[in-house]
Amino acid sequence: MSFSAMRHTAAAIFLIGALSHASDLPQQHLARIKDIASVEGIRENQLVGYGIVVGLQGTGDSQQTSFPVQTLAATLLRMGVSVPASSIRVQNLAAVFVSASLPPFSRPGTRIDLTVSSAGDAKSLEGGLLLMTPLYGADGRIYAQAQGPLVLGGYSVTANGNTKQTNHPTTARVPLGGSVERGVPLDLTNRQSLSLLMHEADFRSAEAMADAINTTLHRTVAHAADSRRIDLTLVPGEDVPSLLARVEAIEVPFYPRSKVVVNERTGTVVIGGNVVLQPASILHGGLAVNIISENQVSQPGPFSNGTTQVVQQTRIDAKDKPVNRIDLQQGSTVDDLVRSLQMIGATARDVISILQAMKSAGAMEAEIEVL
Repeated sequence: MSFSAMRHTAAAIFLIGALSHASDLPQQHLARIKDIASVEGIRENQLVGYGIVVGLQGTGDSQQTSFPVQTLAATLLRMGVSVPASSIRVQNLAAVFVSASLPPFSRPGTRIDLTVSSAGDAKSLEGGLLLMTPLYGADGRIYAQAQGPLVLGGYSVTANGNTKQTNHPTTARVPLGGSVERGVPLDLTNRQSLSLLMHEADFRSAEAMADAINTTLHRTVAHAADSRRIDLTLVPGEDVPSLLARVEAIEVPFYPRSKVVVNERTGTVVIGGNVVLQPASILHGGLAVNIISENQVSQPGPFSNGTTQVVQQTRIDAKDKPVNRIDLQQGSTVDDLVRSLQMIGATARDVISILQAMKSAGAMEAEIEVL
């Protein structure tokens, strides 16, 4: 082999080795700062109010619910109409709670969306109109007014004792049905410092975010105060909105925690792609015990003095399922685990038990969050 051929062969071997090592490294996940963090102090505020929905077609609150009658009587009294509460029928009326979120930097006249939910025993809010309802903040002050026709994502129809229902007809939306009357001021001028708060606390991600901000702005602006907060030092007279626009658009390395989310109520299991599995051997079986009770009638014989008796017969069935085995080798992925569990016919409940046991045995490097 010539020297030139040997040189090309060595270069090819080096390239293949470099590619193999590069494939072993974890891929870097980039995310915009606006997607993984928020500016401290710039947030939404929750609003809530109590009102009435009118115009229902006999699907409102029943007479047994007293507070809708009292609300309607008080509303009519404010309009100059005095009606005894005992003479009011509320089948076309429903008492509701109204909730909304007050966006940051809202000004009077800003329109917001509303969520309306029945507070009584109304069957459906379909076709209803929400009357003017004040929305209160946590300090008890009025920040918005709500009014408008309801939009439902379901319905409920009852006829001759038969009922057909789709989704939840007692919760509705009023798009842009709220009008802000009082904003929450936040002055960004003459600020000497700001703080970014990460949605998930992580020291490595916080340090990477501070370095990326300083590199992009070509000066030392950001400093990671802890695993969640990054402090920004501002220059006197600096345009803060322009600075935040540049900072939020920066893409930074993000290192999310390995997590497995389990919903015990629905049997849903979500396994993150960055979950690391260690070599393990899993043996899973199950013992099912069924207790069946039946009531049987015992009749006495003819011309006897016996009486008819109801005798309860109890039968116990126990079935022990065979043990299924799964072997996870070094380098096994989440996809390998899921395929193996599907092959043995594991149910959602089985998967939850297996994942919890793997976590306890140290065979899965992830945090399990139970909803």
